[in-house]
Amino acid sequence: MARCTAPVNGHRTSSGAAACPACRGGHSRYGGYSSYGSSSYTSYPSYSPSRSSSGSSRSTRPRWSRAGSSVVYTPAEVRTLTPVRENIEKGATLPDPRDIFLCHAWDDRGGAAKELHDLLESSGVSVWFSEKDVALGTSLLREIDKGLAKSRVGIVLVTPALLRRVQGEGIADKELSALLARDLLVPIVHNTTYEALREVSPLLGSRSGLSTAEDPMADVATKIAELVAL
Repeated sequence: MARCTAPVNGHRTSSGAAACPACRGGHSRYGGYSSYGSSSYTSYPSYSPSRSSSGSSRSTRPRWSRAGSSVVYTPAEVRTLTPVRENIEKGATLPDPRDIFLCHAWDDRGGAAKELHDLLESSGVSVWFSEKDVALGTSLLREIDKGLAKSRVGIVLVTPALLRRVQGEGIADKELSALLARDLLVPIVHNTTYEALREVSPLLGSRSGLSTAEDPMADVATKIAELVAL
């Protein structure tokens, strides 16, 4: 088989290609250039963006997040929720546990608290919720104690109504005292701010958590559902 006389750089002229025993048969069809050597193309590395235009470089995915999950976590949220997740895993052997104890103000029982409860339950999370777990004629404080004892994690729905209840040292304040004694508490701020919370309860306000000012309630519920899934 005839070999090209210029295998690396190719023929620079049509006469050179015509004189080559390997290339003389086809040079005229391509205006004197029958083929291009491998050096005729520059190889460019594929481009893999490190961030998206939406700013997802600020997001990360915790190890417990479900495959294909659509919710986005900030690094601060992952740092906040990681110790809670570790404690949930340590307490996975609780007998007949509830996933969540939902602490809320009485005034929110038919509004934001029920919305959050329903979103969590629709995600397969079992929730201790006073509206359905405290029967008429039973001791509210006793039922709260039992609910706290068998719940994997507590979430506190922090609303203007809850801040008023805490200032008045009502039932919600007693629930908070029990939850604050465990490193299994996630505040969820709704229609207020962490600054307002710290003015009323510096201890609870020192805990980082989630906020509906950053994510819609449905996404907050999804993050909690992923946190407690074992």
